[in-house]
Amino acid sequence: MATETTQRASALDLLDWDHLHFYVGNAKQAAHYYATGFGFRIAAYAGPETGVRDRASYLLVQNDLRFVLSSSLRPDDAVARHVAVHGDGIRDVALRVPDAAAAFAEAVAAGAQAVSEPQRIEDEHGFVVLATIATYGDTVHTFVQRDAYGGAFLPGFVAATSSPTAPHAPGLRAIDHCVGNVGWNEMDRWAEFYGKAFGFSQLVSFDDTDISTEYTALRSKVMSDARRRVKFPINEPAEGLKKSQIEEYLDAYRGAGVQHVAIATDDIVAAVRALRANGVQFLDTPGSYYDALEARVGTIDEATDVLRELSILVDRDDLGYMLQIFTKPLQDRPTLFFEIIQRRGSLSFGKGNFKALFVSIEEEQGKRGNL
Repeated sequence: MATETTQRASALDLLDWDHLHFYVGNAKQAAHYYATGFGFRIAAYAGPETGVRDRASYLLVQNDLRFVLSSSLRPDDAVARHVAVHGDGIRDVALRVPDAAAAFAEAVAAGAQAVSEPQRIEDEHGFVVLATIATYGDTVHTFVQRDAYGGAFLPGFVAATSSPTAPHAPGLRAIDHCVGNVGWNEMDRWAEFYGKAFGFSQLVSFDDTDISTEYTALRSKVMSDARRRVKFPINEPAEGLKKSQIEEYLDAYRGAGVQHVAIATDDIVAAVRALRANGVQFLDTPGSYYDALEARVGTIDEATDVLRELSILVDRDDLGYMLQIFTKPLQDRPTLFFEIIQRRGSLSFGKGNFKALFVSIEEEQGKRGNL
């Protein structure tokens, strides 16, 4: 008699992005930058006026994107110490789950380090359950259960009454993937961590023959949930003649952390035009990249001369093609930056663009004296 095997249901099966929590030196000014440059709306606030005594936090919203920017009101607490070491950066990649306590228990049982036990927090709008585990460096993942909450964001936040607006709306939609940089020979360890603690599988990997130039190289593995909703590429340095972008990041950030966030849009040409008009700075692409673009990627809907004008990169896989571009670092330290990405069927991560991208990054490293 035939038998069926069914996979055990996991509390992490319906994992999704909830928000990114940035620790910054001045949240009010940073919120203004992300609002006027990237088109976010300041939707909620938490601080002394709402009963939160130690920090000020601003929730920024754009379509399915949720960023929280927090700065300390004290000289020596967790937020202040994080900023002192790392500069502005992402502390928490928070993930939405139907049952935060069960997700936390499952991840810890699989080897994740507990940071904060499940906690139910209530106000007049309902309740949320939050639980936090550690990942690479000082970065954490908070599991967020919010289906019973109807407030502005979380207890302690109130809806904002006003927000600066960007001159041009870029139409950024959602997080596509979130990339972590880790130290020498640590990539396999953290890829294994996501496999065990989250049940992720490896979507793709790149070695130093895939991602290298004359001077620098790195290795990368992309870990993903089964639904391909949450994707975490993990980068580590590889041997090269000069200091790689990963080494520069690790030196500037003082350890492992989130290197960049890829943000999806449905019209990258319009998005990049709007962002440039708002003052956002992007990496340039060598003009020679576009001379053989159609021969490499085939027919695409976008005009090559427009992509050349805006320095947008293109790559193709067997499912379609994708377009991408990378900002310069978003703060004075050469650490966190954004990628703007539009997928036209492709699930790739731009392997065909690595050479051109790395040449651009190396040019910026050279200007900083860090190559």
